[in-house]
Amino acid sequence: FSDYEEALAATKPDAVSINTYPDTHADYTKKAFAAGCHVFLEKPIAVTVAEAEEIVAAAKAANRKLVIGYILRVHPTWERFIEVAQTLGKPLVMRMNLNQQSSGEMWHTHRMLMNSMSPIVDCGVHYVDVMCQMTRSRPIRVSAIGARLSEELVPGMYNYGQLQVTFEDGSVGWYEAGWGPMMSEVAFFVKDVVGPKGCVSIAGVDEGETSSDDIGSHSKAETLKLHHAELGADGQFARPDEIIDCADEPDHDGLCAREQEVFLNAIVNDVDLSDHMEDAVSSLRIVLAADEAFRTGKTVEL
Repeated sequence: FSDYEEALAATKPDAVSINTYPDTHADYTKKAFAAGCHVFLEKPIAVTVAEAEEIVAAAKAANRKLVIGYILRVHPTWERFIEVAQTLGKPLVMRMNLNQQSSGEMWHTHRMLMNSMSPIVDCGVHYVDVMCQMTRSRPIRVSAIGARLSEELVPGMYNYGQLQVTFEDGSVGWYEAGWGPMMSEVAFFVKDVVGPKGCVSIAGVDEGETSSDDIGSHSKAETLKLHHAELGADGQFARPDEIIDCADEPDHDGLCAREQEVFLNAIVNDVDLSDHMEDAVSSLRIVLAADEAFRTGKTVEL
């Protein structure tokens, strides 16, 4: 099929998986619900908060399931990362990035994505979602910096950004994302959380081991490194660092299969997805506030 509506009408599916560019999400999803389908929708849920809320309302009105592709939520290492981060005390300092040095087909894909949103919006939803799970606190303000490093982008778009978010409990986090042939691969994969009791880091990808635009490396996380801040009577560290082995983690395809298992389970067992949908809207709201902060040069209160 080259026409989505035609495909819906001809095949009458029970479920639709929508993995298209974000500016099509609202239209395609609402048409699927109107046709009585359950929907698996790739993140971000939409390009505006209003659209995201419309999608959630449509899911509820149609009494159909909507699962959004937050792949890190089905990733065993990231689940463990969040659990360990929650043992470090408060406030937390969360440092995360994913820069991608892209060329050829991948740079084309990045430019297509940037027709509707910047990297900190498109990818930032994953990491802001993780920060919200780690702190279990309300984000209260967002600021951001950014830069336009290529004239191949649509007017007004920028391909490098860093957002900073402050939570009600005093926790803070930053997330950095840059895409394009000019991006550096130095420290392109930072996943690090610090609290009063120590720090935990994902030690997944070594510099030069893989290219930063390799999608498999984006979710790769073979070990967690846990450092304890506790000092002994002699003023030296009381406990050695711990390495938590996660080498048996699924690959990217395996993670996608897990997402589909979540989707199937939600349909078969009538799982209440209200929190899941609300979390997707919330993480989008935060990254769009970061986009606004960059464009206005002002901190945005949430």
